[in-house]
Amino acid sequence: MGGTDLGTTTTAPDGRLVSVFGDTFASARAGGWGWRSPVVLFGDPASVPTGVRWTGAAGRGRRARQVVRYLHRFPRWFAGRPRRVTTVLPTDVITVGDTMYLHVMVCRELGRVHWTEIHSSRDQGLTWRPTGARWPGGHHGGLFQMLTWERGDDGFVHAFTTGFQRDRGLLLHRVPEDRITDPGAWQSWGHSPAEGWAWDRPPTTTLPGAFGELSLRRVQDRWLLSVFDAGNYRIDVLDLASPLDDLHTARRVTVLHGCAWEHEDHAAGRVAQLYGGYVLPGSRTDDLHLVVSQWNTARNWPYKAMQFRADLGT
Repeated sequence: MGGTDLGTTTTAPDGRLVSVFGDTFASARAGGWGWRSPVVLFGDPASVPTGVRWTGAAGRGRRARQVVRYLHRFPRWFAGRPRRVTTVLPTDVITVGDTMYLHVMVCRELGRVHWTEIHSSRDQGLTWRPTGARWPGGHHGGLFQMLTWERGDDGFVHAFTTGFQRDRGLLLHRVPEDRITDPGAWQSWGHSPAEGWAWDRPPTTTLPGAFGELSLRRVQDRWLLSVFDAGNYRIDVLDLASPLDDLHTARRVTVLHGCAWEHEDHAAGRVAQLYGGYVLPGSRTDDLHLVVSQWNTARNWPYKAMQFRADLGT
């Protein structure tokens, strides 16, 4: 792997880190030879505090291979007709029991999503197979494209979603963890003036804005929601007691600011053309670790994923 981005991470059933990256190339630039997406790297969970140490990849030999079967720029079938697919991008990965689930966006170009789907792995993330669960790109008005999910103590997986255009707000959903691949089992969190908020209603925006990549994880006794706030050009972390908290009033900490290239200072939290912001397992509220992407779209270099640490304070 030369250049890559994204890097959403969870813990496999055997305890190792499983990180899923997006468009990956043989060189350190975006574009060129060796294009594949998504790819999976394995990491040592004990190495998170000092910088993730990679221990292997899904693939043969030294090559991290593409774990979803398709050809870039060739058609795939959906809803009875072929759709030209440029790339398949991961949004989040989760472990439920001995099975891992990967949610991906099947895209024509960046920001144009044909559909989303779930793949599963029963061998610690080495190989992945489609589950048959699919949603059209326009599901919930296009706000069920970018997804992040986490298990609760109530038998449900909770998920925040938004569009891939980085110009919309957030929706909230839940699904029984043993029916995660059944689209009919997913329920949305909606509001009615007469009855207030409840499950299994048409979804209501839980937080307006212009959001991109999302990462929901339970850290200690809190639910942390990391968001790329494209509208304000920064990465924020919302500190929640529950996914049902009012996101308008939740404590919100800006951990990284976007900036121009000439004003970069990573130690001070200023990163040019940043996005992503995925919470790493092993984080604490006072020692939060995030995988953050950077892409100079004018030159296609730098193009990389980086590990940052932050203290959310109190």
